[in-house]
Amino acid sequence: MTTSTPQVRTRVAPSPTGDPHIGTAYMALFNLAFAKSQGGQFILRVEDTDQARSTRESEQAIFDALHWLGLNYDEGPDVGGPCGPYRQSERLAIYKEECDKLIAAGHAYRDFSTPEQLDALRKQQTESGANPGYRGEFRISSEEAEKRAAAGEPHVIRLIVPSEGECVINDRLRGEIKFPWAQIDHQVLMKSDGFPTYHLANVVDDHLMGITHVIRGEEWISSAPKHRRLYDCFGWQMPELIHLPLLRNPDKSKLSKRKNPTSINYFKQAGYLPEALLNYLGLIAYSMPDASEMFDLSQMIASFDIGRVSLGGPVFDMAKLAWLNGRWMREKQSADDLLERLKSWMLNDDTWRRILPLVQPRAEKLSDIVPMSAYLFADMPQYDAALLIPKGLDGERVATLIRIILWEFEKMRSWSGEQAKNSLNAIAEKESVKLRDLLAPIFVAISGAPVALPLFETMEIIGADMTRRRLAHALAKLAETGFELKGKKLKKLEEEYQKSYGR
Repeated sequence: MTTSTPQVRTRVAPSPTGDPHIGTAYMALFNLAFAKSQGGQFILRVEDTDQARSTRESEQAIFDALHWLGLNYDEGPDVGGPCGPYRQSERLAIYKEECDKLIAAGHAYRDFSTPEQLDALRKQQTESGANPGYRGEFRISSEEAEKRAAAGEPHVIRLIVPSEGECVINDRLRGEIKFPWAQIDHQVLMKSDGFPTYHLANVVDDHLMGITHVIRGEEWISSAPKHRRLYDCFGWQMPELIHLPLLRNPDKSKLSKRKNPTSINYFKQAGYLPEALLNYLGLIAYSMPDASEMFDLSQMIASFDIGRVSLGGPVFDMAKLAWLNGRWMREKQSADDLLERLKSWMLNDDTWRRILPLVQPRAEKLSDIVPMSAYLFADMPQYDAALLIPKGLDGERVATLIRIILWEFEKMRSWSGEQAKNSLNAIAEKESVKLRDLLAPIFVAISGAPVALPLFETMEIIGADMTRRRLAHALAKLAETGFELKGKKLKKLEEEYQKSYGR
């Protein structure tokens, strides 16, 4: 008797809570390459159980970004498939049913502990040097729990884990990893609002969608015991785990938008070729068998071996990406190809219909139009840092204000020139600074000059990602001239900001 090997199925599962992240593209690339190299399928699932932050606009941006990169999935919310729905918010009945099974089997329980009880427990554990975490200290009998639940009393559902022994996890790249069960807390599976936590939804969805290999970032290694426990309690086979190294800033810290652009939309807006960006994401964590630096997605798939992934933290180097993108433009594009790319990026009607109303009242000749609007298409405008400091402010104050503006812009769930204007007006009032003094350095940061096309309309055209990128660049230029916010100074500013702005 022979048994057939299940078809390889991988997935990527981003949360639609902001701009589509370059880390999502990185994970999607390796999941797709692995699946397709094995003749398998690649699935997109949307983890939108954070209802306060999830938006359909962000979801659509994820679809658009992955399609722009050529990371096309076989199943997903916008393409359908046999294992849907592919949005977690549409699978709540499934999670409840599976959670009820765990309770009935004695693997989970209803927990009515209060925030005050949990805070007191954490304090006690910290003071005594005990391993932090909740392990059923306030658990009540199942009979009492069912009565209180039937009466409508709010509660969560928690997973029971062993108090002794070890959990052994096998990772394709890292080998055997052991965790003492005593260090694993009783994880919440279902929140009081009826929405699942990441851990429950992740395991249930991966099983029901037939995922055979979970390829994800190394930050999820610590969650593997909880997932192992869930698979065992359900009696399901756990997918093979492959934890990839995280993308890092040049200083080896985790890639973050405060130090590097992280939105896929930024790279599209800045004029990078999607093939070059994918090439770079593959290159920094993977070596081709022939050691070639330039390769496209089909070449990566054809020779893909997950064992060639390097576990050293891949550094996302913007200069190296620009160099590689330049090579793609020179070596992989004919003049006709490049013209078509230029048309779709810059010379399309939609773009110019937004720009011309700003230029038309100011231009006297057709030859004025391109110079007036050229900065809209630049990655970083060129200017002297001294232009960032108006007469009414000093350099450190300007740096502080720009840092606050960046924090406020990062909080915006949608983007428009009007929203940016309202935000800057509110900051000027809260910081007791004249609006014209606040806007002066912003004008320079965005356009490279004290006078340019209307500021808020410009911000809307270049978008949130490029606006933030240019403001971050202005902070870097101020730092080069001695006005740098770092260390204790930055920490103090962030604490004051959080108190004042309610972040």
